[in-house]
Amino acid sequence: MKDLVVRLAALDANASAAVQVIAYFDGLVEAGAGLPSIVRGAAVLAGCPARLDDDGRRVHIRMLPDGVPAPAPGAADPSWPQAGAGTAELRLERTGGPGPVDAMVLERAASAARAVLDRTRGRGPAAADDALMELLVDADAPVDARSRAGRQLGLVTAYATVLASGEIRVHPTGPAPPAGRTPSGAGTPPAGRAGIGPDVPVLELPVSYAAARTALRFTAAGTDDDPGERVVRHDELGALAVLAEVPEPGAVPDVRRLEQAAAAAPWLLRTVHAVAGTNSLRAAATALRLHHSSLQDRVAHAEHLLGWSLHEPHGRLRVQLALTLRRLHRNPRPDQRAS
Repeated sequence: MKDLVVRLAALDANASAAVQVIAYFDGLVEAGAGLPSIVRGAAVLAGCPARLDDDGRRVHIRMLPDGVPAPAPGAADPSWPQAGAGTAELRLERTGGPGPVDAMVLERAASAARAVLDRTRGRGPAAADDALMELLVDADAPVDARSRAGRQLGLVTAYATVLASGEIRVHPTGPAPPAGRTPSGAGTPPAGRAGIGPDVPVLELPVSYAAARTALRFTAAGTDDDPGERVVRHDELGALAVLAEVPEPGAVPDVRRLEQAAAAAPWLLRTVHAVAGTNSLRAAATALRLHHSSLQDRVAHAEHLLGWSLHEPHGRLRVQLALTLRRLHRNPRPDQRAS
């Protein structure tokens, strides 16, 4: 991408800027950014205030060119450049038609905002709460803006949950929200894969959100090809959390060996996961619904393919770590994903 930008800059400054705008908003989408971050990006890149309005969902966000949120001074001017974002409208507060870069900013920011709005449920107060939750977990949002959002939701302490779909939920652990203002998803168990952050004061929710995103990387689909827990709490990871910092988990020799063994024996991943995660082979056989002797045959075959023993604590630990690193490889951080 950087090489392309350099070449385009030599030919056409506008084309170079457009490519950089595309890369910027694609990065926001890939990182699961919320509506405030998207509108802030539009304002900063365009060099003028930007606002997102969705009257049906009662979502109204306005950012100044320096990235600071500000209330709208009045109704939107119909002459401002604008782009539809589903049921919302994204506008740049400048007179005259949009320039080539403005047009690209509007198009990409509106597309990113539409993706966020599409994953909110319902309309009215629930959707407004979704926008407030996006603001609460935004580490780049000013403290006073996050504080106001917390007060609107009636939160004192809370924790963040991130689903594999990218949906964000904030669950109160302090006083209940005011009547009619229950955050969507509060008090309900996560559906599908989810990472859960720790309980924190409301102004520290970006920390809980970051922890939840890390925990999500440790989740599995719970299938033969990807055995493991579908919901992981960051608080329960303990020292395992440091494995999320491994730069290339798929390059670890034990992970490669595990992948090769799994390719030779489709039953291997679920089997070694059960063996490493239970107290005995009999308990693993029960979990797998296998006869004890059948499991022993599988374990012997797995040990041959892996090259180490599963009967010793050290060997079972190697399997657990290899399975964990494999999940991290399959669920990379946004900056580790291939561009």
